[in-house]
Formats: sequence, C-alpha cells, structure tokens
Amino acid sequence: MQTDSQDFAVILAAGRGSRLMPYTKTLPKCLTELSQKPLLHWQIEALQSSGVKNIIIVIGYLGNQIRKATQGYANIFLVNNPNWAETNMVESLFCCLAFIREEGDLIIAYGDIVYQSNNLKALLDCDDEIALMIDRKWKDLWSLRLENPLDDAETLIMDGAGYITELGRKPQNYEQIEGQYTGLIKIRSDKLAELEKFYNQLDRSAAYDGKDFKNMYMTSFLQLLIDKGWKAKAVQVSNGWLEVDSLEDIRQYEKMAEDGLLDRFYKVEC
Repeated sequence: MQTDSQDFAVILAAGRGSRLMPYTKTLPKCLTELSQKPLLHWQIEALQSSGVKNIIIVIGYLGNQIRKATQGYANIFLVNNPNWAETNMVESLFCCLAFIREEGDLIIAYGDIVYQSNNLKALLDCDDEIALMIDRKWKDLWSLRLENPLDDAETLIMDGAGYITELGRKPQNYEQIEGQYTGLIKIRSDKLAELEKFYNQLDRSAAYDGKDFKNMYMTSFLQLLIDKGWKAKAVQVSNGWLEVDSLEDIRQYEKMAEDGLLDRFYKVEC
C-alpha cells in the first residue's frame, strides 16, 4: 500500500520530559536537539518527505514553544492537551478525536523519537489493521545506553505469522523480547471509528497495568486491543531509529556522532 496525502500523523508531544532537565526547563522534550536539529523537526521532515502531509501535534508543556518551532512548516495542526500534567499518551492521542474521524490511515508517533525514511516506508506499506515498528536488533543500541539492557526493556512476543501477542510487560529474560517497540504506530483508516468506540467503552475506574485510566501506558492500550482480537503486525526493522529519554542518551549520541559511530544506528538524513 502506498501512502498518499490523505494519510495523517499524530505526534504526541505534550509531556514535560523531566529526565532531560535542564534541557526541558525552557523547552519541551520534543525540541531537544539531535545533530543540531530538534527531534520534532526530524520527525516532521521524515513524515512529509514520505507523503504524510497532514501532521497533528498534541502539545501541553510549554506548548507555545512548539507553536513557534513549527511556523515554517505547512499543514501542521496543534491540539492542546490541557491536562497534560495529569495524563499520559493515550489521553493525548484521544484529544485528537475530531482529526481521527477524518479519512486516511493514522500514524502515531511519540515525540521523543526519530526514524529513518526507509523504516517509515516499511510501516506505511503495511496494510494490517495495526502496524507497529519493531527493532529486532534493539539490543545493540540498548547495550551502549545501559549497563543492563534487561532493566529497561519490555516484553514483546510474536506468533509465527509476525503478529504481536504481548508487549509492554516486565521481562524475566531475553527470550521474552523478540524486538523493541519503538513508539511508531499505524492504524488503518477503516479501523479508526472502531478504535474510538473501543476507547470510549473502557472502564474509567479500572487500573491498567497499575495505572489509572488517564495515565494508562500506550503499550497497555495496545495490549487491550490485541486481547480484544485486533491484529497487530510487527513491522520489523534493524536499527534506523533513536529515542531520547535522558541526558545520558543525548551525551551518548553526541559522542557516537563525534566518533563516526551514530550512522550504525541512525543515519541523519539532510
């Protein structure tokens, strides 16, 4: 399936990013720079160069900074999550219900990631009802970022056809991690109304993996969909993306770039 101008993306960028202080004292997390360009700009340019022209950015913390940073781009729509300090990404996503009702496939991206266009194309070309970009070589990067990669990893288990059966839980061993969920998702257009209905029918008083409804993890929401019978295809890639979660990540990537090693994990596309 080829992407077209009807496809649209939501970038979830409402949170504070406290682990990136002091960078995020005056800037939201998505404006943290990688190779002298904000993460958000890398994402916008990757999406628009791949034919995804309409991009919704959910803002919250220091949202006016994002408004200023996106003035040079066309077809950018900002949606405010007024409760960003008390909610998580799922709530930010469903602040965009009016846009989600539009025609076209929906790409959902965390605000603290970047990805190469070839990886994005693989996701866009997947015609399953849910597609998740999964890094099968995740451990190469995690071994550089962390002393013990298992401490920060989450389960991801697939069936024989490459559909995800479990994700987002605490793993006991590496056998429970068949890839790393990257925070890049695509929902097929004909499933969007059902997605909204599913969300609206969830129990607001229940706990979801230890979190209340408004602070549910995105992985918990995806697992609920899978448990309900939705088919989530793992679009498997080998590196070609980065997440920025902490000051140490920024320092690590800057050092790797200086040493000519960053291209192994993410090639900056000018």
